[in-house]
Amino acid sequence: MTARRFRSARRIPAALVALLVLAVAGLFLYDLAAVRADRPAMAWRRELAHRLEVHTPADPGVQLAGVALALAGVVLLLLAFTPGIRSILMMRSPGQDTGQDTGQDTGQDTGQDSGHEAGQDAVEASRPPLRAGIGRKDAAQVLRDRAMEVPGVRSARVRMGRSRVRVRATSHFRELDEVRADLDAVIAVGIEELGLVHPPRPRLRVRRRAD
Repeated sequence: MTARRFRSARRIPAALVALLVLAVAGLFLYDLAAVRADRPAMAWRRELAHRLEVHTPADPGVQLAGVALALAGVVLLLLAFTPGIRSILMMRSPGQDTGQDTGQDTGQDTGQDSGHEAGQDAVEASRPPLRAGIGRKDAAQVLRDRAMEVPGVRSARVRMGRSRVRVRATSHFRELDEVRADLDAVIAVGIEELGLVHPPRPRLRVRRRAD
């Protein structure tokens, strides 16, 4: 099972929206109580009621305002359903790496400790799935360190994306084709060792150091 992405808590936006809704509701409640107590309504509400009487839904201004509010609502819904944390790359859980050695030792000790193993499986199934992630900057730093190990690479810059990793290296000796081939192999191994759920595709650029 693929690990789910981390989701942003969004505590500050949620608190601001809650305070705004509470303030508006309190204002309307206060004005309603004042009208019930035979006091005049607030000026802004009288002005709003007057405008609602004058303008109808067929007016172009009202329709434009409605479309703008509808688009804003759609955008807010999309933002609410997105995870929000794009700087964290999801890593494979330990359970996803098992299965490579399932074919080994299958004929040894079959039928032994089956009850114990069943109990362990039940305990593991009851636990929440383990999720792990690594920041883009940290992953880029790991790949940069690996790139600097390639003979001939004097400097390297790595930009980590969700689907692509861009590596720019400067060589001060050796042929560029040889450096690029070694760098390609090292970066491929480094990406595999990161254990990402969706490994990005490398894009390399090697140039000669300008003296």
